[in-house]
Amino acid sequence: MLAFKAVQQHYVPDNSILGLLEHFRQMINDCVRIGVTEDLTSLKALSLRAYSLLTGFDAMSYYKLCAISAATGILRNYRKAKRKNPQTKEPYARKLRLTTCYGIKIRDGSLLLPFRPRELIRIPLTPHVQATIKRRTVRSVTLTRDRLSLSIARQAVEIKPRGFIGIERNLDNVTLADTDGSIVKHDLAEATRAKAVYCDVRSHMRRNDVRIRHEVSRKYGCKQREKVKQILHHASKMIVQQAKEQQFGLVMERLTNIRRTYRRGNQQGRWYRGRMNSWSYGELQRQIEYKARWNGIPVIYVNPYGTSAKCSTCGHRMKPEENRTLKCSSCRCTVDRDVNAARNILARGVRFAPIALPTEAMVQEPIACGNPESRWERVNKLKPHEPTS
Repeated sequence: MLAFKAVQQHYVPDNSILGLLEHFRQMINDCVRIGVTEDLTSLKALSLRAYSLLTGFDAMSYYKLCAISAATGILRNYRKAKRKNPQTKEPYARKLRLTTCYGIKIRDGSLLLPFRPRELIRIPLTPHVQATIKRRTVRSVTLTRDRLSLSIARQAVEIKPRGFIGIERNLDNVTLADTDGSIVKHDLAEATRAKAVYCDVRSHMRRNDVRIRHEVSRKYGCKQREKVKQILHHASKMIVQQAKEQQFGLVMERLTNIRRTYRRGNQQGRWYRGRMNSWSYGELQRQIEYKARWNGIPVIYVNPYGTSAKCSTCGHRMKPEENRTLKCSSCRCTVDRDVNAARNILARGVRFAPIALPTEAMVQEPIACGNPESRWERVNKLKPHEPTS
């Protein structure tokens, strides 16, 4: 199993790098404009139409091909979004960004990128990055205005899990339930508090200059993302480490279109909608998935419908009680809603693997008196021309 991982660092760009980033952004926008006008979304069709029009840019052919590839991804996402909402605006790349997989060289602790024929851009790498990419294959490089990201790959040996862990993601915690019957909770309330604090700080800005407001908002937004990302990184690391030590696979819900639930007009308050829309469920899923695949741990996704409402013991619909508990009217059991959802996710995940819970063991049917042979044994003794009934 081929696993991918990215390592990042900050750097100080010079004029050549900034010029290259600006040319790459303009090439992407030109390709997007051509693709939107002529309704092109395939890489081959866009390459045949746009490559000859990029000759006016002072950039190597490496970056022209990468710009066309990046524009193809943007156009596909635009077509997909337009099907859901016909009023979707045409895409336009505003941030300086460069992604390439050609001409990458690592020499003497520095990254070398082609700038012009026989002219390279040298970016020093930190000791942490050098130690991480040592004896690894660098697949691609992504440059922004102040950050460098290297994508590395390795061939991970997938383990044969002896069990699975069901993961229930919530706003303030992550609940785990494994096939051994243990329950573990990771607190994420600090991430929710950080989001609320930085949102309150941005809401009290009263400067008349729009540019200053945008700059301050971007500053605090970056601080919020870095703090929340670090909290999620610690939680995802503990989850993957537990699965690796116990040789368990991971089961998660495939959460999609959650933002639609918390839109304006859905009979919800503004504060509640803002709090729920800040939920970083996708970032936590991304971190858990790439760390698990890097360690050879299989990841299974299940349908999230009914995992929080159905009883994990008998399958009937449960009624909510106080303090985030649920009560089943059929089997009379009372359980925490997060634990109940984690157990349901685990039960759905083991259906796709040759591993079952102890409660799902089959019991042999008793043999009828005076008839020691089962029906199937009698059928197998019949001749081919004899009927089976």
